[in-house]
Amino acid sequence: MLLALLCYGLLLGSFFNVAGLRIPNKESIVAPRSACPGCHHTLTAGELIPVVSYLLQGGKCRKCRARISPLYPFVEMMTAILFTISPLLVGWSKELVIALTLISLFMIIFVSDIKYMIIPDKVLLFFAGLFLIERMFIPLSPWWDSLIGAAAGFFLLLSIAFLSKGRGMGGGDIKLFAVLGLALGWKLVLLSFFLSCLFGSVIGLAAILAGKVKRRQPMPFGPSIMAGTLLAYFCGEELLLWYFRLIGL
Repeated sequence: MLLALLCYGLLLGSFFNVAGLRIPNKESIVAPRSACPGCHHTLTAGELIPVVSYLLQGGKCRKCRARISPLYPFVEMMTAILFTISPLLVGWSKELVIALTLISLFMIIFVSDIKYMIIPDKVLLFFAGLFLIERMFIPLSPWWDSLIGAAAGFFLLLSIAFLSKGRGMGGGDIKLFAVLGLALGWKLVLLSFFLSCLFGSVIGLAAILAGKVKRRQPMPFGPSIMAGTLLAYFCGEELLLWYFRLIGL
């Protein structure tokens, strides 16, 4: 089963690349077929094998030898890894469906945010409906925790955006945390926000010190949200217990 999840992750990771690149541009995710952005050579089946094709071709287009972005194999491999470790963290239970859906959402957002610094509304709307349906059959305890979580995620970030006059959070981030609240519930969505900000601060500081970005230069927040939320989702209860013990509660 783990091998099957690994293979599904590789295949879906390839699709998530397409979705993350095309949806922000209002392009079809079905047609046309994938092509080299340099010479527009339509890729064959042999050139579309996740990760393997990239390695065999040396990270270059087979026709024009233009460099292929490492984003493609990274997303494919990361999706496969996250899919594979999910049952080890949540077990072979119904909750695994939520975990795989959450990973799928983040991989699409990761691509679109890295490439365009956009979190597409269409993606959020689709996954909001999906999480709502899934939580009807795989409810949190109590069941209304999903609704409270959605409200908490939305109004927390809306308040930050209002107080910072739009400089602290973008509209995509606000809507994303409302969607995440449906999946995580109010406690874990608040923890995910804290961890996301922590990761974002560390990454931002490292990028400034490395000279990759300048102070106050906008950076994609999606990858930090992904890291913080997945850590909160998979390890949140343990982290909260550790914290409460640390402060003597």
